[in-house]
Amino acid sequence: MKEKDVAGERQARVADRIRVVLAERLEKGLRDPRLGFVTITDVRVTGDLQHASVFYTVMGDEAHRNDTAAALKSATGMLRSEVGKNLNTRLTPTLEFILDAIPENADHISALLREARERDESVAGLAASASYAGEADPYVKPREHDDLDEDEDDEPEQGGEEHDDRA
Repeated sequence: MKEKDVAGERQARVADRIRVVLAERLEKGLRDPRLGFVTITDVRVTGDLQHASVFYTVMGDEAHRNDTAAALKSATGMLRSEVGKNLNTRLTPTLEFILDAIPENADHISALLREARERDESVAGLAASASYAGEADPYVKPREHDDLDEDEDDEPEQGGEEHDDRA
């Protein structure tokens, strides 16, 4: 394996372990009444394993999000020491809690999809009652030659006199 792959795998393992430790600790609860219902969505660790960005979501309105952000900020030291106890690394990474905008993005995407579906339905309704601007089939069709037998009599015969107009 390449050295870069090994380092990337180690980053992923450390990030996953941090996510599990924090999720378990938050499940037990903190002694902060401001903390809302938190879900750790992702953890990203720098290449040197010195810093971890912890992405989380909170159920509730903007006030719940702000209160939870303040609670996590005040509990960062305690949570970092909890990570340090459960992580077998020489140094414990610093933790940065970042509110993840997944629910808002999902709501926005759902609204866009709903709008697109409504527009498609209105266009389909217009198309169902639409008619052609010109003829139904605008392409020119070849003439049908029903009179083909009659036209053969009008042509000069090959065996007769030929006139040469070149003088």
